[in-house]
This record gives sequence, C-alpha cells and structure tokens, in this order.
Amino acid sequence: MTDLQQLADRYIALWNETDPATRRKLVDDIWAEDAGYTDPLVEVVGRDAFDTVIGAVQSQFPGLVFTLGSGGVDTHHNIARFTWDLGPAGGEALVVGFDVLVATADGRIGAVHGFLDRVPSA
Repeated sequence: MTDLQQLADRYIALWNETDPATRRKLVDDIWAEDAGYTDPLVEVVGRDAFDTVIGAVQSQFPGLVFTLGSGGVDTHHNIARFTWDLGPAGGEALVVGFDVLVATADGRIGAVHGFLDRVPSA
C-alpha cells in the first residue's frame, strides 16, 4: 500500500469519525494547517473550518458512512484521485463523489478538490 493510499484511507476514515475530539485529533494528524478543501458546495481553508464541514455533513446525513469507491486510489507524484460513496453501511450509496487529494512534502493533506457525481434530489 502506498503512502498516498494510506492517506486516502485515513481521509475517508476521518469523514466517518463521529466523536468530535477524536475527529479533531485525526484532522490535526493528517491535515496541514493551511490546507484547503473545495467542492461544489463549500470552500474552506484550515483545520478548524474543515472540521466544521465534516461535522455539518455528518449532521446532514446522520448514520451514513463514507467508503472508497470500487475503482481504488489512483496516484502519481503527490496526488491521489478516487471515488467515494456515502450511504448506509452495506447499502446502496445515496451520494457519490470524486476527490483529488494533494499531499504535502511531510505527508499530510495540503488540498482536496471534490466533485459530486450523484446527490439526492431535493
């Protein structure tokens, strides 16, 4: 398993951590201080803002879990791309997305650029 594969796995696990204190420790461990997160719905910079985004998503989709998509993690240099699913454990995904993760020289996440491929209708 490559370091970027491990970083992508930890990133997905971070989205699933519902205990705020444990989640924040994970954010501090893998997220660079000035890292940015951008998707069609939000653009934030920094650990506090990113942690807030995760909490908001968990509130919006209680009980659902993120998993890596079936295509695995494709990497080169300091970049990883992968699809992810959000849905009930063991069930069909309600939301499907595609993320591009950029790692820093010290192995943390420096940026994530996200795309939403499938979202629930309003």
